[in-house]
Amino acid sequence: MLASVAAGLASTALGGAASAEGGGVPALQLITLTGPGTSGGDTGPGELLARQDAVLAKVGNPTTTYRWTTALNGFAVELTPEQVAVVESDPEVASVEANSVRPMSARRTPVPSSAQVRQPRATGGAGVVIGLVDSGLAPESPLFAGVPGLGRGPKDFAGSCEVGEDWPATTCNRKVVASGWWVAGFGPERIRSSEHLSPRDAVGHGTQVASVAAGNAGVSVRMRGRTIGEFGGIAPQARIAPYKACWGAPDPRDDGCATADLVSAIDRATADGVDVLDLAVAGPPGTDTVERALLGAAEADIVVVAAAGNDGREEYAAHGSPWVTTVGASLGSVWQGRVSVVGGPTLTGASRSRRTSPPTRLVLGADAAAPGATRRHAAQCRPGSLDAAATAGRAVYCERGGIGRIDKSEAVALADGVAMVLGNVRPGPVVDDFHAVPTVQLSAPDAQRLTRWVRSHDRTSIRMSGVAPSPVAGRTAAWSPSGDPRSSVIKPDVVAVGDGVLGAVPDQRGWAMFGGTSAAAARVAGAAALLRSRHDWRAPVVRSVLATTAVPLGTESVLRQGGGRAGADVRGARLALVVRTPRYREVLESGSWGDLNQSSVLVRATGSVTRRVTNLGSRAEYFSAQAIGFTRHRVRVTPLAARLSPGETATFRITVTGPSTPGHVDDGWIRWRGARGSVTRVPVAITR
Repeated sequence: MLASVAAGLASTALGGAASAEGGGVPALQLITLTGPGTSGGDTGPGELLARQDAVLAKVGNPTTTYRWTTALNGFAVELTPEQVAVVESDPEVASVEANSVRPMSARRTPVPSSAQVRQPRATGGAGVVIGLVDSGLAPESPLFAGVPGLGRGPKDFAGSCEVGEDWPATTCNRKVVASGWWVAGFGPERIRSSEHLSPRDAVGHGTQVASVAAGNAGVSVRMRGRTIGEFGGIAPQARIAPYKACWGAPDPRDDGCATADLVSAIDRATADGVDVLDLAVAGPPGTDTVERALLGAAEADIVVVAAAGNDGREEYAAHGSPWVTTVGASLGSVWQGRVSVVGGPTLTGASRSRRTSPPTRLVLGADAAAPGATRRHAAQCRPGSLDAAATAGRAVYCERGGIGRIDKSEAVALADGVAMVLGNVRPGPVVDDFHAVPTVQLSAPDAQRLTRWVRSHDRTSIRMSGVAPSPVAGRTAAWSPSGDPRSSVIKPDVVAVGDGVLGAVPDQRGWAMFGGTSAAAARVAGAAALLRSRHDWRAPVVRSVLATTAVPLGTESVLRQGGGRAGADVRGARLALVVRTPRYREVLESGSWGDLNQSSVLVRATGSVTRRVTNLGSRAEYFSAQAIGFTRHRVRVTPLAARLSPGETATFRITVTGPSTPGHVDDGWIRWRGARGSVTRVPVAITR
């Protein structure tokens, strides 16, 4: 690794010679040769390197920054424009792409709803390794300790612990089984001073993603001096391998992941033999070098999971390839609480508190101003604005605005208040934050109703209690991108909760909320690890089961949600639409993806499409099919039923007839029901 960094640093000096020869300014280029890497073919690395040498010889044998032989056959090297033209004309070369930097798929604005603090799953994922191509890891968190109870270890994993600053070889353990880092593409001179030239995470994103996917179970969460529950990742017994290819810059807006570093990390993860690969980075449309590297990972029987991106108003979902499970973000659930006025109204808002309080006197913050504080500041419960003589032992009503919501509850606690009702003063969402005292946040209409009651009665007492979470789910986040209706593939494949997710961070806080399709992808990567741990299923089967057992989100278009919300209990899965792994490269080279046995269907106007379902169960079973949800077209499925023995496959045809309406998308589902209660859904989009 250190040698590759040195090569990257030296390439600038070497580029001077190239510039003199070619007459242009050299820039780092990603060169991919035709054919697969070792993961998808029978050619050994020596022969692949010899082919690379032949290409390099035609441009004066410049020193390479990186070489890749596993996930793809290629290299990164600085070339002048004249040298690029020579390489592009070589029939051995499949693609030439300039190195670029992509952002991580996290939303930078705090989204503090629906954190994952609940009774976590205690087991799941044993024997599986999740590779995380991200900003590294903060290994000191108890979520990543090599604790007893991790279950069986991985069998055929070949990864090693790459060392660096503040990351000695002893950092790896039974939980963190390998590590690596690549910076030459991003540029070591561009990183912030707090960064580490090692797998250690300074940004926090990689640590959050790893904790959600596979953090150890039963870890106590302490925020603001209080224990608020226990945390565990989706697959708490899975091992993790952080591959750091994303870096922090002096200006956080410049944080990102260079494509040359990303490809290097994917190549290493593929060579190591991870079972699931999580990539929290989006990308442009088409099959670029990163996408080709992910194909090589899929050819190595790795379940590849990637974030769809967060710019849904400007771009379509990233990773449009059929070998990638692309994940969009759905909205989570809001925990609710109730304010019951003794002798008056009962109001419901957002609350993390689960306790039922005895009748407690409620005072308005504006009526409890401390000496020297203004009524406005006291109404907003600013620190030091409340008079403890008026608030001690009481619930305090605080208006939203002026300062942070959590800061208000801390001000109430400092004034010896025992609870808070937080009222919106204008239209807007209510948020189930973690507060210093039990709190219910009310919408603006309910807040006005409560304050009118208080002002018209001499004394107001309230009871506060928790009620079941209410899903605002049922819809995809507005910023989560939809699929391109002009494509041949429905993307995203699935969605998962991607707002206000709790995860570990590498600073003194220990925990923080984050959001984005990277948070959603982490959940799906964990779900893939659970499936690989429970079953002897190849990656295409896992990919299909994740999509076809997802739960549809109401009336959302399938181009917004794919198969629906993933991560439900899939132990009853009986059918899968299985793709032979070599077919991925065949359709890439032919450009004809229509007959690929994908777990979704995209039809242009009218026509017929065939798919094949395979019985995953251990005994014969009868399955029946039904087309549902379509409003503008007639969709027929033939045959409507099949009896399949274990491992047996049946072919069915989907025929679409009806009007062609420009600009409109009709969609629905082919639903297969099994005699033993299983449900398999294949999303269908009909576009113009």
